[in-house]
Amino acid sequence: MNVPTQQGFATVTPPESARGPLVVVQQVHPRRRWRTWLLSLVLLISVGFNLMLYSAYHTYLGTGEGVVERFYSGDLAAPDKIALVYVVGTIVPPFTGRVLKAVEQAGTDEHVKGVVLVVDSPGGLVADSHEIYHQLRRLDQERHKPIYVAMRRLAASGGYYVSMGAGPDGLIFAEPTTWTGSIGVIIPHYDASGLADKLGVKDDSLKTGKFKDTLSLFRPVSSAEKDLWSPILDDSLNRFVQVIVDSRKMLNAKQIRDLATGQIFTSNQAQEKKLIDKIGYVDDAVEALKTKLQLSKVRVVKYDSSQSLLETLLSSRASGARPQSQLNALLEAAVPRAYYLFSTMPGFADPPR
Repeated sequence: MNVPTQQGFATVTPPESARGPLVVVQQVHPRRRWRTWLLSLVLLISVGFNLMLYSAYHTYLGTGEGVVERFYSGDLAAPDKIALVYVVGTIVPPFTGRVLKAVEQAGTDEHVKGVVLVVDSPGGLVADSHEIYHQLRRLDQERHKPIYVAMRRLAASGGYYVSMGAGPDGLIFAEPTTWTGSIGVIIPHYDASGLADKLGVKDDSLKTGKFKDTLSLFRPVSSAEKDLWSPILDDSLNRFVQVIVDSRKMLNAKQIRDLATGQIFTSNQAQEKKLIDKIGYVDDAVEALKTKLQLSKVRVVKYDSSQSLLETLLSSRASGARPQSQLNALLEAAVPRAYYLFSTMPGFADPPR
C-alpha cells in the first residue's frame, strides 16, 4: 500500500491480520452500457411478439382449451374433483363458447365427478341458451356427471333456462337476494320513424318480398308482421316451458305457463312456486353435491375463461369508435333476434368482457 510522506510515497506492507480481500473495480464504458440496455429492450420486444404469435396460433387452430383450472376449496391433494362452471353475464358469443369449453373440459376430465353451475345472468340469445342447456344435459346423461345449480344475483330468463341443465335429479340453490324467473321470449324492436321524419330520413330499401325488411326501425310493426312472428315466439316459449317440465317434475305444463308472464321472482317466491329447491350459496350447493357423490375428500376447482391475449388486443383496438363500427352496431341492432332475456333494453345488452 502506498502512503504519502514528506519525501514522496513509501510502500507499507500491512500486517497479516489487517489484510482484507482484494477488490477490483472496473468501470463500464458508457457505450457498452447503452448496448446492454438496447439488447435487453430488443429481447423484451421479441418475447412479447412471440407471445402474441403463440396466442394467435392457438386461437386460429383451436389447439388451446381456453379454460384455466384453479383451486377453489376443499382438499388440495384429493384426486376427485367437483368443478364450478360459471355462467356470468349476457349469454351471447363469444361468451357462449367459453361456457361450452368449460362444460367440455369437465366432461373429459375423469377426475371431475360432478359440476356446480354458478349462474349470474339476465339471459341472452335463444339459440345460445339452448346450446348450453343441451351440453349440460349431455354431461349429466351421457357422461354421468350430476349437476347442481347455485344462483347468485340474477338467474333470469335464459339464466333460468340454462339452470334446467341440472335435470330432474339436480338441486337448484339460490341466494337469499337472488332474482330469478322471467320466463318468456322477446324479439326487440325500436320504432324510430318519428325521429326519422324529423331528420328527413326515409327507408327506400329494395327488397324481393314484403317481409324482407320485417321489423324495420323506420315504421311501427304491422299486423301482418305480428302474425308472422307470433308462431316463432310461441315455438321458443313452448321450448322454454318444455325444458322446465323435463327438469322440474313437481310442476306441470299448465303451472309453468301460468308463471310464464315474464315476471321476476325473489328467491323466497321462487321456492314457494317450486322454481328452485333451496335457498343457499355456492358452498351449500358444493356440500350437497359432495354428499350425493358420497365423497369424503374432494378438491373443488373453478374454471376461468378469460380473454386470450389476442382477444384483449383486438377488443382494445376495436374500442376506438370509428364510423364503420358505429354503422355496424346500428345494423346489428336492426337484425331481428329472439332472446330469453330479462332487460329493459334487450337489444343493447352488452356481452361480458
